[in-house]
Amino acid sequence: MSETGGIKLDISGLDGFLKPGEIEAMSARVKAVAGDLENGTCPGAEFLGWLDLPERVTEAEFAAIEATAERAREDAACYVVIGIGGSYLGARAVLEAVGGPADGHPEIIFAGTGLCSATLDRVLTRVRGRDFRLCVISKSGTTLEPAVAFRLLRGELEKKYGRAGVADRITAVTDASRGALRGLAETEGFETFVIPDDVGGRFSVLTPVGLVPLACAGVDIRGLVAGARAMREACRTDDLLANPAHLYAAARHLLYEKGFTTEVMSTFHGDLQMLQEWWKQLFGESEGKNGQGIFPASTVFTTDLHSLGQYVQDGRRNLQETFLCVRGAVGDLTVPGDDADNLDGLNYLGGRSLDDINWKAYQGTKQAHLAGGVPCASFEVDVLTPEIVGGLLYLFEKAVAVSGLLLGVNPFDQPGVETYKKAMFRLLGKS
Repeated sequence: MSETGGIKLDISGLDGFLKPGEIEAMSARVKAVAGDLENGTCPGAEFLGWLDLPERVTEAEFAAIEATAERAREDAACYVVIGIGGSYLGARAVLEAVGGPADGHPEIIFAGTGLCSATLDRVLTRVRGRDFRLCVISKSGTTLEPAVAFRLLRGELEKKYGRAGVADRITAVTDASRGALRGLAETEGFETFVIPDDVGGRFSVLTPVGLVPLACAGVDIRGLVAGARAMREACRTDDLLANPAHLYAAARHLLYEKGFTTEVMSTFHGDLQMLQEWWKQLFGESEGKNGQGIFPASTVFTTDLHSLGQYVQDGRRNLQETFLCVRGAVGDLTVPGDDADNLDGLNYLGGRSLDDINWKAYQGTKQAHLAGGVPCASFEVDVLTPEIVGGLLYLFEKAVAVSGLLLGVNPFDQPGVETYKKAMFRLLGKS
């Protein structure tokens, strides 16, 4: 068990699957690829801006983002964030992990995450008759899903506020100097924030891509960045057993080499479901190349124990499982006692908190899955705070970089994503 910044990593559940000393024997390989990261000599070195990003966010950047958030708080009932993939998943993951918008801040609505007409129509319906603002996030401005949503939602803004009132209600988070969205923003006079050239989308949550929407929701973005900064410092050490990101990367890589080619991230905390979705993009896009990579999947327990639980327990033994668990959430929510008939048979739980019951469900599930032949590691935290969430974000970013380099792939590109776009545009008749 190692603990860093309130995040505990327990790999004792791998003892029956790895030989004694195997983890320690990975130390030299991990040190080498981590050194390539720090020195900028690894594949994809032009996209390493995320590595020291928590240390580079300035007071001026915080102040500018917080000023935008204050304007949204004053005149918007809802704040529509338009983006897809890394342009929305990080912000939504953090927002849900910390319990949603703070009191007195606008509702955050996410749009442009797909091309489903029903989904976008529901967004349009939700903003009609309400004061709202738009935050469009795209490096190029030509990604189809957010571009379509932005055009429709700009139309709604014009209907409500008139052509002249649109620019003051749009924030564009985009490239510093290039792309369709940058050109549009400069022509129309939108407020803008910059996505750094050296930070890829799935690593961008601590840039304005994530910080602007989160600040508008009232999230403590300074605490979020501080947690990531502390984890950055903790992940500098070459001591493998003391570095949670490197240790996680090494353990999952060893299991992959033994045939455990699917990793299931399981949580017992429903507010972490979107963080799991962010994790799936981070690891899937970074590792799934050249016929290699661990397939990332996720479950929310105990709900999914009544659906996928059977497969995890008794299905193909190519699964490794990583638990992401929170000990406490709403501690005063307890099971009432029943001094009368105890007809539902729950008196043995009378007075116990749901948090305690849920934790026992986690411990029991882990024991069962280990007995069923699934290697299990666990990330455990006592509570979810912006600092803890920021630490988790950075931990996973550093881990996937190391893990991808151990596989021998470039963790920072996504050539396969372009394949569907080319086929789709061809079918749509785009020149």
